[in-house]
Amino acid sequence: MSDLPSSRSAIERAIRNIPDFPKPGIQFKDITPLLADARLFAACIDLMTRNFQPGTVDAVVGIDARGFIFAAAAALKLQAGFVPVRKKGKLPFETIEQEFSLEYGVATVAMHVDALKPGSRVLLIDDLLATGGTAEAAAALVQKLGARILEISFLIELSFLKGREKLQQYPVSSLVSY
Repeated sequence: MSDLPSSRSAIERAIRNIPDFPKPGIQFKDITPLLADARLFAACIDLMTRNFQPGTVDAVVGIDARGFIFAAAAALKLQAGFVPVRKKGKLPFETIEQEFSLEYGVATVAMHVDALKPGSRVLLIDDLLATGGTAEAAAALVQKLGARILEISFLIELSFLKGREKLQQYPVSSLVSY
């Protein structure tokens, strides 16, 4: 898109706030109106991939589940492969895993052992940066396979949760920050 500031503001306006979902006190950021608008969805992909051209990225890694939406579209635009990072137990082939802390407990994400080749250039994408634990775990999986993260890109960043601090070793971008 030619006018980045207006694109970003239109993207932000399309994100619907749902109070008290999925539980009281949470302000859920609903991206379905954004996805329903083909022009805004395309603008998101343009902005999330703005630092890259086809041939400069070998794989776009998307984080389960809404990150898949943006990562798959970005992979097509960049003529790169798409690699899913899923919750433990959801991938059918041999995997590598990474645990990370949640507010109350621990979770694990996984990636196929052959998903990336050593030296692969990776763009890591998710819809939301909150505390940074999931993205940090996904980045660790990428590095375990010997690939190199060029950037981590998010649609939304909840900056008050300081998730970016866990990702300081990587270039990080977000389109909308709350």
